[in-house]
Amino acid sequence: MVSATIPPLYLCQMLYIIPTPVGNLEDMTFRSVRLLKEVELILAEDTRTSGFLLKHYGIDTQMRSYHMHNEHKVVDSIVEELKGGREIALITDAGTPGISDPGFLLVREAAKAGVVVQTLPGATAFVPALVNSGLPCDRFTFEGFLPPKKGRQTKFLSLQEETRTMVFYESPHKLLKTLNDFVTYFGADRPCSVSREISKKFEETVRGTVEEVLAHFTQHAPKGEFVLILGGA
Repeated sequence: MVSATIPPLYLCQMLYIIPTPVGNLEDMTFRSVRLLKEVELILAEDTRTSGFLLKHYGIDTQMRSYHMHNEHKVVDSIVEELKGGREIALITDAGTPGISDPGFLLVREAAKAGVVVQTLPGATAFVPALVNSGLPCDRFTFEGFLPPKKGRQTKFLSLQEETRTMVFYESPHKLLKTLNDFVTYFGADRPCSVSREISKKFEETVRGTVEEVLAHFTQHAPKGEFVLILGGA
């Protein structure tokens, strides 16, 4: 008989994973604002960036930096604080923590230690871009950021026969390179949609074949943060 050790649940301690707007500050939910005011500590990817959001909503909760460069060093001490009775919220610069942002490690370790984790629904860039693309979104694969160099070709080759709609994140200075790679590995006629600046003043979605979208952004210099939606095979 195999027995499993289940960690105790610290029911009075809570880690909240709270999405923040990817653009328009009005995309913040009432519940998110309330919880950020009520918790004892907010872990923020960049306290300066998050400071503007908190000031906008009159939130004066203490903040502490938690980002990809220090998460492995501080995760154990944060879990101990949670087990000791603190209620803590995690936010990132924009969107939902854990989606191409820090968050996974803390959630895993907190859950493993028996701390209750609640993730609030809210803003994330790829969902509106996917729905807005006009491509099938009943089944899709989220690939996030592509490898910059090592493993990039391997990744594209592994996706050539993918039949689901594919979702990628990309920065402006790599957009043309990625679209050219799409032509090479998926073909110039593959349907594609590229959205930028989701929920911001200059939000834009360009739809067409990969070749047509590439031509558009060759003529119009890429600016902002991009979500690329690629049709499946």
